[in-house]
Amino acid sequence: MSVEQPLWQALTAYRVLTLLYALGLCVYAYDDYDHPFGAAVYMAVLTLWTALTFRMVSSAERCTRRFLVGDLGIAVAGILLTPLVDNHDRIAEGTPTLPSIWTMGAVLGFAIKGGWRWGAWASAVVCAANVIERGTFAQDTIHMLMLVWVASVAIGYVVEVARASERTLARALRIEAATRERERLARDIHDSVLQVLAMVQRRGAAIGGEAAELGRMAGEQEIALRTLVSTGLVTPPRGAADTAPDPYGLPGAADASAPPCPPGPERSDGAPCDLRALLAPHAGSRVTFSEPGAPVLLPAGAAGELAAAVGAALDNVRVHAGEEAHAWILLEDEPDAVMVTVRDDGPGIPEGRLADAEAEGRLGVALSIRGRLRDLGGTAEWISAPGQGTEVELTVPKASAKRPAEKAEQKEKGEAAR
Repeated sequence: MSVEQPLWQALTAYRVLTLLYALGLCVYAYDDYDHPFGAAVYMAVLTLWTALTFRMVSSAERCTRRFLVGDLGIAVAGILLTPLVDNHDRIAEGTPTLPSIWTMGAVLGFAIKGGWRWGAWASAVVCAANVIERGTFAQDTIHMLMLVWVASVAIGYVVEVARASERTLARALRIEAATRERERLARDIHDSVLQVLAMVQRRGAAIGGEAAELGRMAGEQEIALRTLVSTGLVTPPRGAADTAPDPYGLPGAADASAPPCPPGPERSDGAPCDLRALLAPHAGSRVTFSEPGAPVLLPAGAAGELAAAVGAALDNVRVHAGEEAHAWILLEDEPDAVMVTVRDDGPGIPEGRLADAEAEGRLGVALSIRGRLRDLGGTAEWISAPGQGTEVELTVPKASAKRPAEKAEQKEKGEAAR
């Protein structure tokens, strides 16, 4: 059951009880009205409306915007009708309006349905109607209206918090179910496919020749498959989360996966992307990828550019350190920045070699890596010594990574406006 369902049940009971209270007040003061027949007609309409719409406030699906506007209209009409059926002296003394506290039910309906903003808007309408009915800002009127406003805003805020908590719990349950299923698949794969690939790799290396090449390929596939079953980085194409059936039988489980990633670094919109999904394909027999357990989110354009810079760094490893060199990719998600470290066990870079290469017109490092990071507001640093390998630290501040996406969005809005 939804966490807000008890609130709808309480509102249903509140409307009935406050209707009985308003009818009691009308009967008690029937002889004091200047036009008692008009008061009786309104109370009959209010009773009929409450009875016909009894089920409308039993759930969020049935409580539509049209109904809420009509409900508030009935309440406001009763407030404004009060000076026409009651005498001025009774109104000046603070006599309750015709709908009395039933009006609060209409305001609470807005608060439960749309949150504190809807509740504040409905309260403002009721406050204006009460001031018009009273004809002045009397102290007791202001006191009552402040209570209505505070209560509706508070309940609306509580509803919003409850809904957010419910969504968080649902996501956690979906992630837990997906993790259990992935662990089961990982056990099955480990007991069958991974062991076969490992055996092929060992036997191929022992036999030599073409079998050695087959063993090497089996080893690469073993590492890739092991990375896949351990991280679960299977990113569906954009839009698939809304249409693909859930393999675990849980509605909406696709939301628990990482956000869709762009098809290439050229994309510049502001959609969030899990950087792990872009870096995971680099893992292989010569490349080890280490990542956090939670998604590392960046705007799609920034994530694509950072992944391209990592790819350029790995290309440098293959070209300058050799095909046999081993590389390590470490992805870190800091509170204010995302850092990717690419390290290799190659011969290292002599001091001043990068500056000389740039002076010679070889701009691979300057443009493919430093240029990309500079456009993102980040930095790229090299730490290397001859014979000790090379380490490249790529850092992108999260705040500056959002700016290109925001500029692109503003540009698109400007073009659409033209």
